[in-house]
Amino acid sequence: MADPRFFRLGGPLSLKAIAERTGAELGPNADPERIIRDVASLDGAGENDVTFLDNLKYLPAFGATRAGAAFVQPAYAERAPKGLALLLTPAPYKAFALTAQAFYPEPEPEPGIHPSAIIDPSARVGEDAVVGPYAVVEARAKIGRRCRIGAGSVIGAACVLGDDARIGAHVTVSHAIIGSRVTLYPGVRIGQDGFGFAPDSKGVVKVPQLGRVIIEDDVEIGANTTIDRGAGPDTIIGAGTMIDNLVQIGHNVQIGRGCVLVSQVGISGSTKLGDGVMIGGQGGLTGHLVIGSGARIGAQAGIMKDVPAGATVVGSPAVPVHEFFRQVATLQRLSRRKGQ
Repeated sequence: MADPRFFRLGGPLSLKAIAERTGAELGPNADPERIIRDVASLDGAGENDVTFLDNLKYLPAFGATRAGAAFVQPAYAERAPKGLALLLTPAPYKAFALTAQAFYPEPEPEPGIHPSAIIDPSARVGEDAVVGPYAVVEARAKIGRRCRIGAGSVIGAACVLGDDARIGAHVTVSHAIIGSRVTLYPGVRIGQDGFGFAPDSKGVVKVPQLGRVIIEDDVEIGANTTIDRGAGPDTIIGAGTMIDNLVQIGHNVQIGRGCVLVSQVGISGSTKLGDGVMIGGQGGLTGHLVIGSGARIGAQAGIMKDVPAGATVVGSPAVPVHEFFRQVATLQRLSRRKGQ
């Protein structure tokens, strides 16, 4: 069970209600009226909890779980322990996530502006918004309805937040147009100068960064991530994209819809990502590249040339995944021969 000091438990819910919420099908021996009181891991669950099996690595734990109910793919239902109520679904992890949302709904703060917040008279703050202690909303900024702005955050001049945006503590936003239902976690930096310099024999000359950051609807940006504004063209983050902590996105970068960027990814200026691109942790992309829709880039990959749509690449410099593992196998054979 989650620590009640930090998380408010909702529910309980019947198996029928859980199935309706998630689209799962109740197994043949599951009582629709059975009450479930919490969510838990396979090895930590008790008789009143619901759990899930998604990764087959945990099949032994699934077979030994003491949970009252579990989401599972139909193909593995026969591996369940006796008495376990099954919720059959092709996507157990997603179903579990929807159930956890129901048991632990995000608390709704009381709308209002904290007395210590500083709101410029020309700024507009939407209905039912929350502005936390020592937050600053600068001139001509527009804050949508039901937005939350955390303690110590700064929304710069003329910036726009769409409805239901969630801004964590100590976030700074400048030169940005942000859509609805966007979440910026603590410490995010949006819209600062891009890294643009013209080389000169007497030293570098700074290039004014005259673009914006455009963040479309339903984007999440993890703690301490930085997104530079464009140098002229805008930096764009497409709708539904999920960005982890400690990611760096350079000026003029364009990221498509539904992309996933894991922690410590770095993308240099003017690179373009299509829709649905996934980049593993510490992946690094040089500038002015085109990454096709649906491409998969492995952790710590170094991308120095364009990646076709749908391709999977790993290594540094990155190569197609099958070629990478052939190279690894060849090196291993050579190493064994040298050691003989």
